[in-house]
Amino acid sequence: MSAAEYIPDGPTLEKLREAAAACRACHLWELGTQTVFGEGSSDAQVMFVGEQPGDQEDQEGRPFVGPAGKLLDRALEEAGIDRSLAYVTNAVKHFKWEARGKRRIHAKPNWTELAACRPWLDAELAVVSPRVLVCLGATAAQSLLGKQFRVTQHRGEWVESELAEHVTATIHPSAILRQRDDESRRRELAAFVDDLRIVAGVL
Repeated sequence: MSAAEYIPDGPTLEKLREAAAACRACHLWELGTQTVFGEGSSDAQVMFVGEQPGDQEDQEGRPFVGPAGKLLDRALEEAGIDRSLAYVTNAVKHFKWEARGKRRIHAKPNWTELAACRPWLDAELAVVSPRVLVCLGATAAQSLLGKQFRVTQHRGEWVESELAEHVTATIHPSAILRQRDDESRRRELAAFVDDLRIVAGVL
């Protein structure tokens, strides 16, 4: 099953957002509260692609508004990138989770779910046509750059790709939040900002 059949003719971001709200291309729509589509201008210079919406994004229906999103905002500011010039989205548009007590804990999307959702991402890329594409985390990077891609080996490097003029990958901000202590978080945040400064350099 694929979302391809849901993509409207002559797509605009507004048309895509409306169509995605009814997407049933994989079973994740049964788990999520709503589709969480990308957000930003169709003229955005840079597109950031994460893995999937989290608990807060699922409830609000907007990408990167939870703790990881706030950390991304802070890192973008430190790197000198105006978030209003960016388009932010996810490889998967529904929140995949497992219940742990009363909490909904993020569960990693599998390859079938990523493949089902890929037409939305391709449509967003086609409409926005960003100069710079930034994959946040392994799931987004492997979804767009191939299963063999390793963020640990290539983070902050420019990658040859037909998807955009400049393509790179770095860690997902949630990986910084998962660090065990403040010192590790500080170190990871500094490295993340360094990766984003490379992006700022071509913007």
